[in-house]
Amino acid sequence: MIALALAALLAATVPQAVPSPPALQTPASPAAATGEVPVLLEDIEVTGRPLDALINGFVNEVAAPNRHRGIARWQDEICVGAANLRADVAQYLVDRVSTVAEDLGLRAGGPGCAANVLIIASADPDGLARQLTGERSRAFRMGGSGMDRGSGALRAFVTSDRPVRWWQVAMPVDSETGDRAVRIPGDCRNACMDPQDAAPVISVSSASRLSTQIVDNLFRTVVILDVDQVSRVSAQQLADYVAMVTLAQIDPEADTRAYASVLNVFDDPGTADGLTDWDLAYLQGLYDAERNRQNLRAGRAEIAESIHRAHAAADDDDQAETPAPAD
Repeated sequence: MIALALAALLAATVPQAVPSPPALQTPASPAAATGEVPVLLEDIEVTGRPLDALINGFVNEVAAPNRHRGIARWQDEICVGAANLRADVAQYLVDRVSTVAEDLGLRAGGPGCAANVLIIASADPDGLARQLTGERSRAFRMGGSGMDRGSGALRAFVTSDRPVRWWQVAMPVDSETGDRAVRIPGDCRNACMDPQDAAPVISVSSASRLSTQIVDNLFRTVVILDVDQVSRVSAQQLADYVAMVTLAQIDPEADTRAYASVLNVFDDPGTADGLTDWDLAYLQGLYDAERNRQNLRAGRAEIAESIHRAHAAADDDDQAETPAPAD
């Protein structure tokens, strides 16, 4: 049954947009106040190192690249499919994730596209995760170096008790040709008569210790929703949460309580109605990054700089809206 459901999901088309998010269930009351107020990006007033520390702290907390690899993102097109949800909710989820992707410069797959993002709801998410990873293990761990977060992270995905769990596969590629830059077991050129036939051949245009033409692109994302737990939030909150963890490599263990982020909505539904300025600045920084530096931390620095720019833009907007004092 799982194999048939996934086969149908891979062939699913992207529905048309709906005018407003459908209701899941009435969200629970916000969690009791903890005395800590999440930081709103537009409200930051500190300058110098405190602001740098705050921004860098957010980036370092949420970013979860694969081991020894740069931060990955989608390239060109994303195709979203959803299963085991009420039709209007599934449609809204697909449309919202696709819209956020388009805002970042990606193309949303049209009718008949092969889904590379699978959103599956289940009343038994643990059982579904065990079955998927057992029956389709190569879909979760393809065997190429740097393509996933490892066996420990996969076990955490299977046993997670979170309302939303996700697993992503990334592909190191040649940024100039789009060709795969990592060996996958069983894949050979020619007749695999020579050990070198098993390794991709990359033509380097200009060798450098500072730059690289190998980048990491997201290749597949599987998102499992616990239907009992996700009912605590609105459809918009759920869709934007899924967009955040689908379009970026987000650490499931990230502690973002100090920031106004959609990643906090399951702890406190009153935290955000959807993607916040922090979230959007992070995503924009990720998709604006050039990703051509050898230093693996360079990607984080580019994202942090984008958040700086978003903060500066928010300041400019506030000043423009402030009326001039009377003479």
